[in-house]
Amino acid sequence: MQIILLEKVVNLGNLGEVVRVRDGYARNFLIPQKIARRATETALKEFEERRAELEKVQAEKLAAAQATGEKLADLSIVISQKAGVDGRLFGSVTSMDIAEALAKQGYDSVQKSQVRLPDGALKAVGEFPVSVALHADVVVEITVRVQGEMA
Repeated sequence: MQIILLEKVVNLGNLGEVVRVRDGYARNFLIPQKIARRATETALKEFEERRAELEKVQAEKLAAAQATGEKLADLSIVISQKAGVDGRLFGSVTSMDIAEALAKQGYDSVQKSQVRLPDGALKAVGEFPVSVALHADVVVEITVRVQGEMA
């Protein structure tokens, strides 16, 4: 299916590009999320009329993400979980736990889907680097320190 991207999508394209994607990806994700639109002649004309407005909105989103990224850079958060004697957690620290910890520190704009755990959920006590993708162009590294509580 041919679609017009209404914002930048990693590994797909930039604002305004017409790309071909699988039908299911377009119908089930891109179009409902208002990230893309079906590439018809009328949609292309409408897009060209609104291009400046959409570019302005994208620039504002990028600026907001960069500002948040500067505040988040080199941030260290501490999360306490119940752990055994050997340092393994009973359960794990997920992206949802990290997003909640960031919200408690005043970063409400960070969603759990923006937290990137390269090796999956954290299952041990220690310090771990975690990426937070605030925008397609803004990815910030933070440090998550997991402390063990004795059960």
